[in-house]
Amino acid sequence: MASKIVYILIAITAVLGFLSSPAALVLGFVYRIVFDHPFQKYLAKSISYLLKISVVGLGFSMFADETLRTTVEGFNLTLLSIFSSGSIAFILIKILKIDSKLGHLITSGTLICGGSAIAAVSAVIKAKGSTISIALALIFIFNSIALLVFPPIGHYLSLTQEQFGLWCAVAIHDTSSVVGAGIEYGEESLKVATIVKLSRTLWIIPLSICSMFIFKTKGEKIKIPYFIILFLMAICINSIQILPEDATHLIVLIAKRLLIMTLFLVGTSISIHEIKSTSVKPIVFAVILWVFISTFSLIYILNQ
Repeated sequence: MASKIVYILIAITAVLGFLSSPAALVLGFVYRIVFDHPFQKYLAKSISYLLKISVVGLGFSMFADETLRTTVEGFNLTLLSIFSSGSIAFILIKILKIDSKLGHLITSGTLICGGSAIAAVSAVIKAKGSTISIALALIFIFNSIALLVFPPIGHYLSLTQEQFGLWCAVAIHDTSSVVGAGIEYGEESLKVATIVKLSRTLWIIPLSICSMFIFKTKGEKIKIPYFIILFLMAICINSIQILPEDATHLIVLIAKRLLIMTLFLVGTSISIHEIKSTSVKPIVFAVILWVFISTFSLIYILNQ
């Protein structure tokens, strides 16, 4: 009963706007250490649905022209980072002799969109449950670290709102942490990070198709991120100003609050047991790949 009460109180505190993105994530992580999760079986779906609702809600703060411009500006970096990091990952998997499916899932999560990419690709390549759990645990750990350290690094390097948003979208794995870091850095950063990350999410489709050929699987369903269509619809509605400005502001505010609550749920999903049970090689692989894509994208952005 105590675990349920504490869980609900923290969630309500997040929704009411009393927690920042990093604080919500850290509280979730601490909660997982102290308590047994009372709603474990609902956790994955709750995170997925809340994140999608939040992202669609954020669409009501954006306009079609800026969305198109930002997508085009981020395309080159997205393309370069995916293929350069993918090449590095292929070499590292061979050198470190990591299980091919585990290496492929970690690579997918790092290059595209964290847990969503892992979920989509794991179904295509028929990965074992233990393999999926390890990949997700590593991705969520690095998401958490990125959400905490990226904003201070951005301020130290005097990155503009647009530069930081672009960096987040490329170098942070999961959409929840990308948007969380964007919220911390500023309004413009949030818009850029969200737009570029969601355009990057569409790479799940070609990634899933390539995965079928690499692992020689057939007849598997490819998960398409349909919620992006709703996000684009929200942008269109906001662009032609169907709704009153007060209404769109309220929707965006609710979306941000739900996103912070989602980050608390993400924190409670991080499993120390999964990390402890993982051998050193996959961790080293994930670290090198993350450091490479973070450094590569930052250098690219600073030199534009």
